[in-house]
Amino acid sequence: MTIAVSPDGMPALVLNADYRPLSYYPLSLWSWQDAIKAVFLDRVNIVAEYEHAVSSPSFSMKLPSVVSLKSYVRPSRFPAFTRFNVFLRDRFACQYCGTHEDLTFDHVVPRRCGGVTSWENVVAACSSCNLKKGGQMPAEARMWPLQKPFRPSVHELHNNGRLFPPNYLHESWMDYLYWDVELVP
Repeated sequence: MTIAVSPDGMPALVLNADYRPLSYYPLSLWSWQDAIKAVFLDRVNIVAEYEHAVSSPSFSMKLPSVVSLKSYVRPSRFPAFTRFNVFLRDRFACQYCGTHEDLTFDHVVPRRCGGVTSWENVVAACSSCNLKKGGQMPAEARMWPLQKPFRPSVHELHNNGRLFPPNYLHESWMDYLYWDVELVP
């Protein structure tokens, strides 16, 4: 296929069959190649298109900017325990001082004291606070998390993800996303 304009900066927003994004943070986006492949495999409906097209000698197609899955994907109720999801739960803020810089993991009950790596025992902490607390219990270090660590639902992470809109939102996506447009640069 020959392409007049490079489509690499033209991802497709992926919606579930109910027209809600599969995820907000990270935003559910597919490359133009994956979106076209899904169209040809009849797995998605094209909801909106870019002005740009891809062409071959016998075929031309506008690039999809929004696609919806034909089959509903039931979201899991609880998200996977990952570093990124802990940061998202804690809104990318140190749970001791509130800074957003240089975040790490902190075990509230240190591993040396039997603390486990779980939603209920890990918080986001900046490097300074993590170093200051070290392997001490919160009472020993006189440092307590701003919020008690908890296992979030997917819905709670989606709500937190809406607080951090991506740098780029195409105008055709706005009917399906719930960020305040004024927040988006």
